[in-house]
Amino acid sequence: MPLSKTGTPSHSGEQGPPARALAQVVGLLEADDPLSGLSDGLKEVVDTAIQGGEIAPGEAYRLARSTPDDLAPLCRAASVLRDGGMGRDVSFSPKVFIPLTRLCRDFCGYCTFRQAPHEAERLYMTPEEVLAVARAGERLGCTEVLFTLGERPEQRYPEAREWLEGHGYRTTLEYLHDVSRLVLRETSMLPHGNPGTMSRREMEQHKEVNASMGMMIESTSPRLSEVGGPHEFAPSKRPRARVKTVEIAGELKIAFTTGILIGIGETRLERIESLLAIRELHRHYGHVQEVIVQNFRAKQDTPMAGHLDPSTEDLLWTVAVSLLILGPNVNLQVPPNLSYDDYPVYLLAGINDWGGISPLTIDYVNPEAPWPQISQLRHRTEELGFKLRPRLPLYPEYIIENDEYIPASLVERIKSLADGEGYVKGGIERYASDTP
Repeated sequence: MPLSKTGTPSHSGEQGPPARALAQVVGLLEADDPLSGLSDGLKEVVDTAIQGGEIAPGEAYRLARSTPDDLAPLCRAASVLRDGGMGRDVSFSPKVFIPLTRLCRDFCGYCTFRQAPHEAERLYMTPEEVLAVARAGERLGCTEVLFTLGERPEQRYPEAREWLEGHGYRTTLEYLHDVSRLVLRETSMLPHGNPGTMSRREMEQHKEVNASMGMMIESTSPRLSEVGGPHEFAPSKRPRARVKTVEIAGELKIAFTTGILIGIGETRLERIESLLAIRELHRHYGHVQEVIVQNFRAKQDTPMAGHLDPSTEDLLWTVAVSLLILGPNVNLQVPPNLSYDDYPVYLLAGINDWGGISPLTIDYVNPEAPWPQISQLRHRTEELGFKLRPRLPLYPEYIIENDEYIPASLVERIKSLADGEGYVKGGIERYASDTP
């Protein structure tokens, strides 16, 4: 939802100008001086980032006080920073989305992915079903199998425990490990696991069957877990547990995707606190390969069905501030299907990645939001002067420069799928023609 100048959520229904108009505004404000147009209180903060320095936490909080007039200059400054660090290549991961189980012990106020046993068509996908989807994606040129699933459903539902025991498993994570290994054995695809919080032992086991892993921090604000908050009934969303999982991934040298979810009741200051926590984790371990800035989408039949979606301006502000705080060498993503009409404009705020895009499967977490066709994604990316490139679930720099993050069991597989720059062999021509 839109935010007030104090950093607290406002309740205006105004959603801002269309993306094309907003893009024109940003374009018109381009200047030789990237600080031009910023409020005096922000110039010093943004200049620190532009000059290659790290914005101190106390200074980062000043960004929460930016005004609507600061939005375009902040976007321009973030774009300058991105161009200097990551260039004008924009990546995406051609994938299939496999919802191994939609049972979950958590109840989040905005989620329609989770299902109770009586609601589910199936409790778990079978190995045969998983393999059929992976093989179909392989035929379409996909390289990533994204496993998304509810967290530890066997702790809440006896039906889940019975299914697992009947198939020789104690936990959902044990089953996930084996189907990931099956995908590696039977296809050329690379698993990317997103099963939620995990212990060190569990992550050590899964490292050997995943090219990379991920889990959204969403927010480090404990306030969101209080009575009436979106995470009140979601023990896995406690900030300490989320941060600990990302930390363990760093200690184990697992290339990791994380990010923040905006618009669920957090303030601007709390977003900045979450970004600073991610920055601190990456500073220690160097393993955060990608940061997602994901916007909340209200869904029917949830406690937050009447909650307003964040505006275009709000998401643009968050993207620009994310890059300024995280620095020029971060891979920053906004999911295009969650901002279908607006998504190209986020290139003008500093992103360099579109995340996983599937030519085969829907986004089961946001089934109402279809991914753009890859040909359209290419056209709209190139229209703004960028080059679209397919990547593996492991980012190019973790293949070419930081290969200690590649699991030993997957070195040969990953190197065989990557070109000399660490992107998917064959490039964008494998997926998209020159016309949308």
